[in-house]
Amino acid sequence: MLKKIGIIGLLSCLFGTSTYGANLQTGKALVLYGNKNGATACIECHGANGAGNAVGVFPRLAGMNADYLAKQLHDYRDGKRSDPVMQPIAKALSDTEIGEVVAYFAAQRVNTPAVVDDKALWTQGEHIAVSGFWERDVPACISCHGPGARGVGPHFPKLAGQHASYISKQLKAWRAGTRANDPQGLMKGIAQRLPENEVAAVSAYLASLPPAK
Repeated sequence: MLKKIGIIGLLSCLFGTSTYGANLQTGKALVLYGNKNGATACIECHGANGAGNAVGVFPRLAGMNADYLAKQLHDYRDGKRSDPVMQPIAKALSDTEIGEVVAYFAAQRVNTPAVVDDKALWTQGEHIAVSGFWERDVPACISCHGPGARGVGPHFPKLAGQHASYISKQLKAWRAGTRANDPQGLMKGIAQRLPENEVAAVSAYLASLPPAK
């Protein structure tokens, strides 16, 4: 069943194109300074170029699909995704401002993947990401997130080069039910079938992949 869902999701998103072609300079201004309605500057957590912060568990936004980023901001604003920092920021952004911010981050490029010194950990993570464990309904990450885990459409974000700490945090949130804005509850089921050591392994492997094509 999961294989079918993954393939359908992949095919439905492969040919989608971003609807956000906003003014990048306006988006940059929002990233650097925020707005006058209560949205703080994105740079405080995600950096000017969207590199994020692994220690602070702030995700990398650079080069992410604009439609995916917009969906997350709308989900925060609508209460479909919970975070004490992001929810008030999203509520303070207009639809136009969301379009401008996501277009700016989507245009940025940060090609500095993490280095994994533990070869066994990396190999274990590679198996999960590339092959999965279909016998226990754990599909390969790339079956939905695309070749090289570089993302597909608004529902399957780029995982390549994302901070391992953030990937791990989200998998645990899906497992615990504190995040539930994924299509058809797909990620919750997968996360519940991944033990802690596999969460660590796949997070490290995905972080080590080059984010840029």
